[in-house]
Amino acid sequence: MDLALLRTFVAVHRAGSFTRAAALLGLSQPAVTSQIRTLERQLGRPLFLRQARGVTPTTVGDELAHRAAPHLDALIEITETDLGDDSGVRTLHLAGPPEFVSLRVLPALVPLTSQGLALRTSFFGNAGETLDSLAAGHHDLAVATARPRGELFSAVPLCDEEHVLVAGPRWAARLGPAVLREGHLVLSQLPVIEVHESLPFVSRYWTAVFDSPPAKAGSVIVPDLRAVLECAVAGAGLAVLPRYLCQGALDRGEVVALLDPPVPSLRTYFLVARAGTLTLPPIARAHEWLLRAAGDW
Repeated sequence: MDLALLRTFVAVHRAGSFTRAAALLGLSQPAVTSQIRTLERQLGRPLFLRQARGVTPTTVGDELAHRAAPHLDALIEITETDLGDDSGVRTLHLAGPPEFVSLRVLPALVPLTSQGLALRTSFFGNAGETLDSLAAGHHDLAVATARPRGELFSAVPLCDEEHVLVAGPRWAARLGPAVLREGHLVLSQLPVIEVHESLPFVSRYWTAVFDSPPAKAGSVIVPDLRAVLECAVAGAGLAVLPRYLCQGALDRGEVVALLDPPVPSLRTYFLVARAGTLTLPPIARAHEWLLRAAGDW
């Protein structure tokens, strides 16, 4: 049996779609369809049931995937070790949100670089772009703010991120105890600093804490949370920031937490790999290393 056909079959089984499997393998969708039909003719049995959106494996398809996938993954691992290359360098391609990857993930992985791991990183502004890039095979690991669905990915919770409502000391002194009495009605009078016109962080916080949307548009829009923090320190208005990012500024008194809600606004990060790739040593080591490091985050 042609191993290329089996490789395509396993990719379709994991992706649940000819289209996504084609992107993952770098093939055209007609080529993937043709290979699956060839394999079905060789076996004399259908392997997938075609549906309006994607495909579902038959019982025979599930059994073949269960038996073939581990061996194919082992063969891929052999090719990934770069036989004949004595440099000892392995490259990990990583994707995720720029601030979290820069301030949390990369510092945690730096010790592995002294053990022969090379790092290549790409930043994406939303989980959809991150997961699409991972599915297409451009990256080995991804940090996403949404748990992916389907069998194409293997995802585990990495850590929870607490969001804090902050502003410069001048704004905090001006508001005083009125914040506690009147809540979001008072806060809606302040200028808002955000990363996008849709106010993703402020809206999430308002919904979680006040059970209502924010009452005004952003006054300062910048594309990076680190820039949001600097604008808040400079007195541009209020902002909602991850605690890990703003804790230093809070400790130094450069910004002030305007509220301390009994149930904080949280967002979960997920560590995601393509199904089957955690058998590859460079990816497995980085994955395990990050999970251990996240215990201190």
